[in-house]
Amino acid sequence: MIWPLRRKSKKRMARICIEGPINAETRKNVLKALKQIEEREFPALLLRIDSPGGTVGDSQEIHSALLRLREKGCHVVASFGNISASGGVYIGVGAEKIVANPGTITGSIGVILRGNNLSKLLERVGIKFETVKSGIYKDILSPDRPLSTEERALLQSLIDSSYEQFVLAVSKGRNLTTEVVKSFADGRVFTGEQAKEFGLVDEIGDENDAKLLAIKIANLDEKTKPITFGKTKKKLLGFLPGGKLIHNLLNALNQELEGNGQILWLYKP
Repeated sequence: MIWPLRRKSKKRMARICIEGPINAETRKNVLKALKQIEEREFPALLLRIDSPGGTVGDSQEIHSALLRLREKGCHVVASFGNISASGGVYIGVGAEKIVANPGTITGSIGVILRGNNLSKLLERVGIKFETVKSGIYKDILSPDRPLSTEERALLQSLIDSSYEQFVLAVSKGRNLTTEVVKSFADGRVFTGEQAKEFGLVDEIGDENDAKLLAIKIANLDEKTKPITFGKTKKKLLGFLPGGKLIHNLLNALNQELEGNGQILWLYKP
């Protein structure tokens, strides 16, 4: 959308909130919001992240878009909420500064790929799959059989490649050597206070502290209030009693189904 008469917002601050698992819908909403912020020439963006992570490609595209926005002169400050782990960290290191609560759950820098081996169960109930494939690896992670040694090695190489990409992004974003990043990028989670010791975040504080930091960096008025972009429309389920709980359960189930067999930057407690 082209804003009418290219309305400028050079004295205002934008805000984007990324909540829940990072997926294709998240990417679409955030990229659209970032485009609007670029067109209106906001000098600062407050990026609120409360996410356990998600899909690799979607996290990378949001991260790249943040870097492009910064190149246009917009200062980006990230605020880590209750949780900002794995893909949430990847997106966060695209910001100029990161602020986290002392008890924020963050980290989980790593990659996970899960499949289901149901061969024993299928054998018990008398179900057998018949597979015709074009190559020996075409049915890799099929649920009716275990992985072969060669398949496991192949998937491990994919995981290792994705992990190195993650480490490099954190290294560049936080101005740390890859050796330092790898010292804590082993899949563990840690608090915001610990993250500051590792150099993963800049300051300890809440979203208001992050807003004040963005105001200071962008030289804005102290009373500046952020304008939120990328809000998701509330669905009918959200208005029903217990709708939020049902929505969260459906999201968790959908996340499990969509993530099966995918390489993820996702915190899996």
